[in-house]
Amino acid sequence: MIEIKDLSFKIGDFTLRDLSVDIQDKEYFVILGPSGAGKTVFMECLAGLHRIKSGRIQLNGKDITRQAPEERGLSYVPQDYVLFPFLNVRDNILFGLKQKKLPYSVEQKCLNDLAVLLGISHLLERDPRTLSGGEKQRAALARALAPSPQILLLDEPLSSLDVQTSKYLRLELRRIHQEMGVTTIHITHNHVEAEELADRMAVMVRGSIEQVGQPQEIFFSPATPAVSDFVGSLNILECTACRQLVPGLMEVDCGGMLIILPHDEGAMQKIAISPRDVYVSDVLPPGPSVNRYKGKIAALDTSTTSAKIDVKVGNNMIRAEMPTELAHEMSLTIGKEVYIILKLRRLKVLGSQQSASPEAYHWYYQEII
Repeated sequence: MIEIKDLSFKIGDFTLRDLSVDIQDKEYFVILGPSGAGKTVFMECLAGLHRIKSGRIQLNGKDITRQAPEERGLSYVPQDYVLFPFLNVRDNILFGLKQKKLPYSVEQKCLNDLAVLLGISHLLERDPRTLSGGEKQRAALARALAPSPQILLLDEPLSSLDVQTSKYLRLELRRIHQEMGVTTIHITHNHVEAEELADRMAVMVRGSIEQVGQPQEIFFSPATPAVSDFVGSLNILECTACRQLVPGLMEVDCGGMLIILPHDEGAMQKIAISPRDVYVSDVLPPGPSVNRYKGKIAALDTSTTSAKIDVKVGNNMIRAEMPTELAHEMSLTIGKEVYIILKLRRLKVLGSQQSASPEAYHWYYQEII
């Protein structure tokens, strides 16, 4: 368990202000925020790379605020991975273990176990400069995990990867965390990354932690305008009835809108979708009619570069966002009939588990290839 209390730090013109948060043992904790929010500076403070004059950091009750980085029992994977170019993958992984002066047999067992866990046994003799982005990330993770750290710090570990590699490695990070149980602090600006990985998360904006909670709390109930602006004010629809079409596929009635989505774990309470993920067309879109609805524009704001469009569909008011230039090209006006499509893979669901009490909720994030 790591406890941060009233941590403040100034570097150049940027200031971290009175940060306080507790991260539980074996938790996967994500710090989400826009670029420039101070996430990396905060991570560097935890790693011991800055001298802290105000505030306190405790690890399992022990004050580590002024300890040297190597004394903290933490492993830090920076954004660019920083694999040693003069060592092959094998020796990169062994580097931290060598400092512990363990018996050779113990070193080799740890190396082999991590290589198998991360799927890099075939890369051990490779020069790090010849690896792909995903291979570098796995090698850097193995090096960080080798000394058996109490806390694993990950600084934007997926930001430089392509979409498919990033998606695969999100699943791998979750699997590795479940198998090893290392308390993990992961910073990102990517909403999907945070939603898929976090047990709990904090939203950081302009050097301050604005809200801490489970993903469903953050995305369904933003606590401050800053959180709402960053995560986006979601369209939240109340589910009045659910019907299973086939195993794993449900049709949900939300105020007269029949929404189809993958789901097989009990009744749904609410469905949400970001305005940025609502497609608007002034003509009938081609393709299947799944989650496509006809409505009428009730409000329109084109005063900024992003047009906000409120469309009345049945008993629901659905907000969409698109570039203002595109809204002008379609000659959108209040009262005009339009079609909207809810992007299937961007639907968020708050549902009650079949085995839980009505008050117990589970977060489902649907992403379909």
